[in-house]
Amino acid sequence: MRKKPRVPLLKEIPLLIWLVFLWGAFWQDFSAGNLIFGAVIAFIVVNIFYLPPVELSGRFNPLYSLGFLLRFFYKLVLASFEVLWLSVSKGPHIKNAVVGVKLRSHSDLLVTATGHALSLIPGSLVVEVDRSTSTLYLHCLNVSTPDHADKVRKDVRDTESWLIRSIGTREDLEVLKAEEALTRGETGGRPGPAAASSRGASS
Repeated sequence: MRKKPRVPLLKEIPLLIWLVFLWGAFWQDFSAGNLIFGAVIAFIVVNIFYLPPVELSGRFNPLYSLGFLLRFFYKLVLASFEVLWLSVSKGPHIKNAVVGVKLRSHSDLLVTATGHALSLIPGSLVVEVDRSTSTLYLHCLNVSTPDHADKVRKDVRDTESWLIRSIGTREDLEVLKAEEALTRGETGGRPGPAAASSRGASS
């Protein structure tokens, strides 16, 4: 039996930090005791089960990271009230849907971070990930029309764009900037031939 290669602790640190954050988020308890226990569990998991080291992009933008966190907590509070209102006003008559969204990035870190950020917000849950195409499939509340589905796709890609600006690779950032430049060209009345393919990829 082939022995699992030993991963240096320095490379495990980003994964450990992410697992500890998820532990606190799932238990909704960020106390010191719970986080320390989560760190012990995370260390045991990454050393027993084979998990590839997290490949970092080599860049980190604290300003966009702060913006992402503020946006995340705003949407978390807003979605909580929306789910409460829907449960009172519509109850079991809410129409739901599974919406597929193709992301820009093929980075495991960004795809995972985007999926978890969306799943932590009430009203949406990632039910499947197609790693080969970087496509997330989300079960979403109160989605009954194509316009509602398009709104979900836009929100998912906006979440990904914030993460790309925060921790994405330079290649992903260039793709995002090119897409934004193309969108500005469309709104300025100068649509290009790539515009249709961009819209088709996101549907």
